[in-house]
Amino acid sequence: MAVMALLTRCSCVLSAFFAVLAVQAQTMNPGDYMKREHSLMKPYTGTGSMSIPLWDFGGSTMVTDKYVRLTPDHQSRRGSLWNQVPCFVRDWEMHVHFKVHGLGSSLFGDGFAVWYVKDRMQLGPVFGNKDNFVGLGIFFDTYSNHNGPHNHQHPYVSAMVNNGSLTYDHDRDGTHTQLAGCHAQFRNKDHDTHAAIRYMSSQQRLTVMVDVDDKNEWKECFDVTGIRLPQGYYFGSSAATGDLADNHDIISMKMYELDTPKQDDLPNWKEPGADFFAPPRDHLDDPRGAFKNISLSGWKMAAIVFCGLLGVVVCIVVGVVVFQKRQERNMKRFY
Repeated sequence: MAVMALLTRCSCVLSAFFAVLAVQAQTMNPGDYMKREHSLMKPYTGTGSMSIPLWDFGGSTMVTDKYVRLTPDHQSRRGSLWNQVPCFVRDWEMHVHFKVHGLGSSLFGDGFAVWYVKDRMQLGPVFGNKDNFVGLGIFFDTYSNHNGPHNHQHPYVSAMVNNGSLTYDHDRDGTHTQLAGCHAQFRNKDHDTHAAIRYMSSQQRLTVMVDVDDKNEWKECFDVTGIRLPQGYYFGSSAATGDLADNHDIISMKMYELDTPKQDDLPNWKEPGADFFAPPRDHLDDPRGAFKNISLSGWKMAAIVFCGLLGVVVCIVVGVVVFQKRQERNMKRFY
């Protein structure tokens, strides 16, 4: 009897084991495999200012044992994280585990980006990376600049392909150069938030998916074709804060080579390109005019308020003097 009971238990364990394998077989392609030279996972080995194998970081980036923080929840910070190894995989998928959070409840920013570009480790104004970049940028924008009517909410996920000739327009939230985008509420979540970026050179196809609703399933953000990306570019991520701030954390970046039919006749594009751009939204001139790039500090604001109050006082004094003069003239008429 004891032997039979043991065999029964073993059979139950084996059945459960094979059931798990069956589920995994349905959700995974056994031909896809992770490229560790392009992936970042815990433990990061380096903490504080120490180095991370195969990765460089700069600016305000700080490495801890739980995450890589690109920017803290402080104003005017830029940070970046870059893979040292150029990617020569034709068809790939990058999974990014991230967390954007901060103390701000209604005002926060600016966001972060995931890159596949020619030049690395160059801090700049586009979510912490340089403008006029060459390659692909996926932007996770948390702040709307409200320049003109919008057809979407924020936070907003969008993509841009650049050959170095285009400038990212922050005042218009980049909508005049974006390929496509979607609204994704990924900020200040208690659960994990993920994004998947898939590029298939064989189909010239870019797909971005998000998992931000704690459902453990991918939701398509956008899927566009006619995208040409050369090989030999670098993966990275960067973030920036301005007058508004947030913590921008990268927990992992896992890059997979996709199991697709090999085609020897595929060209290696010399420069990035896209056949399609999203129709630009209507926009209005910035009502701030020449002051749109000026950030007012506390003492400057106080000086402006003081000058305004002084002007009001002067106007009142002048008005009283004029009124008294008229009263005197009117009284003289009766003598």
